[in-house]
Amino acid sequence: MTPTSPGGIFLSAQGRAPRIPSVVGTVVLVVIAALYEDLVSGTLHWITGWIVYPVLFYAGACVLSKRLHDRGRSGWWAALILASIVAVWPHPAGFLDFLFFLVVIWALVELAIMPGEQGTNRYGVNPLAGPISPSAAADPHP
Repeated sequence: MTPTSPGGIFLSAQGRAPRIPSVVGTVVLVVIAALYEDLVSGTLHWITGWIVYPVLFYAGACVLSKRLHDRGRSGWWAALILASIVAVWPHPAGFLDFLFFLVVIWALVELAIMPGEQGTNRYGVNPLAGPISPSAAADPHP
């Protein structure tokens, strides 16, 4: 399972993920959450929510962590981002929610617009870098 495969991006927080798979993964999770909110209601929503929301939260933490790693940041920042999303979902109301909304805007710029770190960082190799040949790995100065 590669870090950017569907199973890898949603089930593991290890490694790095480039912008496109991260944004696609985030959109998929938001669409699933919105459809769940719209289609399931009442007692069924209360009962199934104990399963659906933790799964979405875990998958979201994995996607965010991989993208944060690509930016050279700790995956623990995903906790602040997810808490902010929960606070403003489905619409912000009040000053505190405005602050959480600013965190969401920061995350949008940081993770969806800014490129990942070039080269290898402490979380792994650049996912956009091509495969390294054995001779290039052995001799860093050709």
